Amino acid sequence: MEMKTTLSIILIFQLTLGAGGRHIHPPMHLEPYFPPAKPSLENLNAICLHGNGRPRFPASSISSSHYGYFHRAGTAVNRVEVWFSECCQKGVTYGCQQIVCCAKQAWETALSLFCFEEYSAMTSAHECCEKQGEERWNCFERQAPNPTFQPLSGYRAPIVPLDMIFTWDPNTC
Repeated sequence: MEMKTTLSIILIFQLTLGAGGRHIHPPMHLEPYFPPAKPSLENLNAICLHGNGRPRFPASSISSSHYGYFHRAGTAVNRVEVWFSECCQKGVTYGCQQIVCCAKQAWETALSLFCFEEYSAMTSAHECCEKQGEERWNCFERQAPNPTFQPLSGYRAPIVPLDMIFTWDPNTC
């Protein structure tokens, strides 16, 4: 049985430390950083500055015994982190309010896709997915283990290919 409330898993990550590019392959106990916190003006600086310091979850790093739920949660984190980066890069010309708007759209899109994938699986869906509208977003926001988007010390995120492209609609801001 998959444990949806305890999101701790053992993952093997390749850490790149320092400019010398020294590689370490230790098993690390990491919170999957799921669900990601809702973007706001208060956490925007950390979202944009520390993106490469927050974990990514390549499929190869997730144990096959935990593949289903943790894969879906890891994919949601991967999507939102890459999309946040895109918002931060695009938003420089627009300002902080537009970056937050883009990041919120990315966050909602990634979590909506997560919920869609949860319902496509033959298991019970995450409790927040069972809610609708603002109630769903508030649920995810309450459960976020890293609301300030702090980086993991000494970690540099690997490049993780995404399966989807995010398109920001600035007209909804």
